[in-house]
Amino acid sequence: MSYISEIFGSMVFNDEVMKERLPQVTYKALKKTIQEGKSLDINVAHVVANAMKDWAIEKGATHFTHWFQPMTGITAEKHDSFISATGDGKIIMEFSGKELIKGEPDASSFPSGGLRSTFEARGYTAWDPTSYAFIKDSVLYIPTAFCSYGGEVLDKKTPLLRSMEVLNQQSLRILKLFGDNKTKRVTTTLGPEQEYFLIDKKLFNKRKDLIYTGRTLFGAKPPKGQELEDHYFGAIKPRVQEFMKELNNELWKLGIPAKTEHNEVAPAQHELAVVFSNTNLASDHNQLTMELLKRVASKHGLTCLLHEKPFAGINGSGKHNNWSLSTNKGINLLEPGTSPRENARFLLFLVAVIKAVDEYQDLLKVSVSTAGNDHRLGGNEAPPAIISVFLGDELASVLESIEGDVAYDKEYKMEMAIGVDAIPVIPKDTTDRNRTSPFAFTGNKFEFRMVGSKLSIAGPNLVLNTIVAEELSQFADILEKADNFNEALSCLIKDTIKNHKRIIFNGNNYSDEWVKEAEERGLLNLKSTPESLLYFADDKNIKVLEKFGVLSEKEIHSRMDILIEDYCKVLNIEALTMTEMIKKDILPAVSSYIKELCETAASKTSFLPDANCDVEKALIIRLSLLSSSLYNDTELLENLLLEVKNCENIKEAALFYRNSIFSIMQEIRITVDELEVNTAGKYWPYPTYGELLFSI
Repeated sequence: MSYISEIFGSMVFNDEVMKERLPQVTYKALKKTIQEGKSLDINVAHVVANAMKDWAIEKGATHFTHWFQPMTGITAEKHDSFISATGDGKIIMEFSGKELIKGEPDASSFPSGGLRSTFEARGYTAWDPTSYAFIKDSVLYIPTAFCSYGGEVLDKKTPLLRSMEVLNQQSLRILKLFGDNKTKRVTTTLGPEQEYFLIDKKLFNKRKDLIYTGRTLFGAKPPKGQELEDHYFGAIKPRVQEFMKELNNELWKLGIPAKTEHNEVAPAQHELAVVFSNTNLASDHNQLTMELLKRVASKHGLTCLLHEKPFAGINGSGKHNNWSLSTNKGINLLEPGTSPRENARFLLFLVAVIKAVDEYQDLLKVSVSTAGNDHRLGGNEAPPAIISVFLGDELASVLESIEGDVAYDKEYKMEMAIGVDAIPVIPKDTTDRNRTSPFAFTGNKFEFRMVGSKLSIAGPNLVLNTIVAEELSQFADILEKADNFNEALSCLIKDTIKNHKRIIFNGNNYSDEWVKEAEERGLLNLKSTPESLLYFADDKNIKVLEKFGVLSEKEIHSRMDILIEDYCKVLNIEALTMTEMIKKDILPAVSSYIKELCETAASKTSFLPDANCDVEKALIIRLSLLSSSLYNDTELLENLLLEVKNCENIKEAALFYRNSIFSIMQEIRITVDELEVNTAGKYWPYPTYGELLFSI
């Protein structure tokens, strides 16, 4: 057995371990809970808990924790030891079914968006048996959902699980209409691609902006960036390779199927991709991956940056959300079949996704909107803020022929020779990849490319699951009542294509022409987080999320307030960091250089009265003017930070941050970057872009 086979999942209480350690009746009861969502008997829970505890202790665990995902965007945990006092001064190691199923962490300091008052501290965690428990740092981690004392959802996992169940139910309705009564479950599957930057830890610690905000607020463009395209897929540097090697080992131990690693487009940028798994598990795994990226990097003297745009002028980082639908029989419902009936089924699911994306563009944009992602979207490096669907020429032609009631007579499937005799002919995919598209069909899945690198994928996928479930529900309602299924199916597919083809675009999403055309088509162009988030509580969005019990109207409003408040907090921290860096470091550094220039000019003229001091004079004048402008703009920024406190509500404050505070911050950055270029290196207080990007 290979080394990887031995360590993979070795720290996970997975199906193999459960089958080995649980009595057969207990194992079957637990599997029924996992597969069918049945409630778990407390007696069964006791047996599972005891087996889980024994296994964990054998692996070196001393504590357990209910691991949950509050609205902070990161995970949370509270550790309790297995020890229990016996009364004679000794202890025994215990873990009950009650402790496994339910926890009670203090919920007072987690974001709630007004769902509860600060003094209402009680919250509950509930075991999610569909995501395996695992051991990390001698602690048994139990994935859980998180809710308030009143039952309101306070986490990202719960609505994701609800959305998966809703999509399962509606998909089964459709499959039954096609005569499939054997499929028991349809699961959304996910294979996220995680982009990130690695920089030297010592240099990171010298940058206040990176420490406080995760991105560089200042930084002049280095002589070399990504223009030579020599980093993408290039040879991985030894130091980075050692980091990746340890990272893979840690991921594999936790059962995370890390598959692909490579250099990305920007210098110091890399990507990690995993094998597809069900969306809930993929979401949990991605949270762990982001944590381990940072932890393992630190051990190697590196810092992992997950901000969507840590450096200006080069590509930012995304998290491509590869989403598909699979049955428990292993059939991918987004893959064309070999028979007319299978292809009709494929087309119905395909147009359901198209219709969902068209009708809920705003909700999809809400799901990826953050202060960090605003820097990335629309920057000719990632999808624009306008959402459209890429299908490729073949599928687009198929849909056109269906809409126009004409026979499909085009043949796009071909073989592509690459001109090297030693390499065989390669079958060409039915679609090319369109890296400018926000939502692209890539053969048997859709790639949602707008997700930011540090964002939890639970949010975008709960939206995607829910809106597709809604369209399938509408389709099922129509087809179940039809007298002639085939005629109704044909009509439904044709009408859906006709009514929603405006969302399909196979061209260059970066072009100015597309922006104009998209506006003519009636597509939304929500360029910033504040204007996007206001759509969260749109009537149709509340209706669809409430219809399936994914989120209540109260929970939707609370999440919208949390997201808007988070946007304001991020920009406030960035603005305060900017003013501190300018006042404490940048202006004093420039003044010191001006002083040296003055002393140099005075020394030259005292020694040689006719000496030419034009260089010193020009620099002194330039630096003085820039410093004066910077000081005045910084004063203005500080005044705006006081003025924002007068806004009547958080929504008004968010727009003020975007339109006023962010604008002056952009102007300040231009001035500081020009000062950096004109200041002697020994005086500049921070590591430069060149040092940060090319030091490893």
